[in-house]
Amino acid sequence: MHLSRRALLSTATATVLTAALAPTAAAAHRRTAVTTAGIRHIPLQGAVNVRDVGGYLTYTGDRVRQGLVYRADALNKLTNADITTVAGLNLGTVVDFRIPLELQYDGPDRLPAGPAAVSRQITDNGLFGQLLAAIGSRDPVRQEQMLGNGRAAAFMREVYRTFVTSAANRAAFGATLRDLARPGAAPLLYHCTSGKDRTGWTTYLLLTSLGVPDQWAVSDYLASNTFRAAYDAKVREGLKQGGLMQNPDLIIPLQEVRQEYLDTALTELRSAYGTMFRYLTTGLGLDLPTLTALQNRLVS
Repeated sequence: MHLSRRALLSTATATVLTAALAPTAAAAHRRTAVTTAGIRHIPLQGAVNVRDVGGYLTYTGDRVRQGLVYRADALNKLTNADITTVAGLNLGTVVDFRIPLELQYDGPDRLPAGPAAVSRQITDNGLFGQLLAAIGSRDPVRQEQMLGNGRAAAFMREVYRTFVTSAANRAAFGATLRDLARPGAAPLLYHCTSGKDRTGWTTYLLLTSLGVPDQWAVSDYLASNTFRAAYDAKVREGLKQGGLMQNPDLIIPLQEVRQEYLDTALTELRSAYGTMFRYLTTGLGLDLPTLTALQNRLVS
């Protein structure tokens, strides 16, 4: 049975993926409310959004393998106990999507010995700088002008649009998926600062390319709101108590993931490439052998 599945992938990958990965308007109406049931969250003290991407069932009834791919927020605040936990994941590579400004502000990852640290910058379209500028101004009028009246959400939509329009971003997403397709590679973890946007889009692409139904790929994306809720609320309270923001709720659209953000990227994808399959192949440069290798390695 396993051999026949591989043979099928080798001969019909393009047909299968073109049909399964085509984003349609109807898909949005089939999406269910987010649930974290079955999500393999890894509790740490210094990071709140670390998860094993495996475990999901695919359209064919196969399952994404666990213990090979992890998604996370920044790992710069890991405690010694956290580092021991991360060491137990037996990672071979940690891919960091953060840009220099984020590294300057937060610092590099704290990692156990062993995994190779790879810097693969994906632009946030100025999001981190915008946030720092708004908070640093301490001016409620300026903060309202920068973030209020839907501006923060509009800014986030533009961030997601660049996941499709930016050649450099596409190259980084493609390189990460190629890393995951390498036969026999050690487990890999990828992350950005909050583990929700660049990391969330990467995971959505990965799960979709593996044939995970859209409702579960979307649910995994939206689950960042659940895992980050308490931490993000504490950040807002700290900003208010510290006198930095009178209305810290202005940054909620920057802290959250939203269906509209994901849909913005998918709309841009349809406009530029027509289907997810063409985005993966033409946009990200993933050939059919790579997509087949991704399936063979990550789906059991």
